Formats: sequence, structure tokens, C-alpha cells
Amino acid sequence: MAELTWEGNELVLHLSRFEQAEAIHGDLRVPASSVQRVEVLDDALGAVRGARAPGTGFPGVVAVGTYRRRGGGKSFAVVHHNTRRGVRVILHGTDFEELIVGCSHPEVVADALRQGNPAADHREAN
Repeated sequence: MAELTWEGNELVLHLSRFEQAEAIHGDLRVPASSVQRVEVLDDALGAVRGARAPGTGFPGVVAVGTYRRRGGGKSFAVVHHNTRRGVRVILHGTDFEELIVGCSHPEVVADALRQGNPAADHREAN
């Protein structure tokens, strides 16, 4: 199962080997200063928008990989039907505008990400 953790000054999205195969992508790393906001999602699958390229997707079942939108925006999603809820990490200045990750306890994950962000004291409040 995908896991978001702080490693130094980076937010890291760790993917299992299965998720790496689904996404056709390895783990992702973004600078802490790029993290703008963390949101809790009640329907993480429904939050994924755009055309999947590359990755694995079946509507209402799984969304794993890169999702591209008109105008050049990109999201990276790791959501399976058994983890309908999740978190959205809004990013700025990276290849991806957001990360959408399914998890069983999104409030706990979101709070941990907000509290553990080493760049939080250096950004304006949203």
C-alpha cells in the first residue's frame, strides 16, 4: 500500500512493487517547500480527473499512475477500491500539481503530513 512520509526536506510517496508496476513509475519525491496544502477526501477515486497516461485504471475500481488534464496539468494517483477515502496533496512548482493517495485513515495521514512538514514555518498560510 502506498505511503506518504517525510524524509529530510522531501515528501516521499513510497509505492509497493505492485503499485510501481500499475503506475509504470517508481517512488515520487517532492521538496517540502512545494507542498501547499493537504486535504482529506471522502471519495479519492472520484477526485481523480484526466486521461491516464501511463498507469492502470478501471472506473470505480482503481486509479494508479499519471493523469493528464487539458492545459498541461498532471496528477499522480494511487487509489484502489478498498481504500475509497484518501488524501490530496496540493503541490506547486513540481511536475505534478497534486498527489491523490487512498488510505484507510486519511485524517491521521493528513494531520501527520501537516505537522511533519519541515517547510511549514516558511510558507504563507492557505
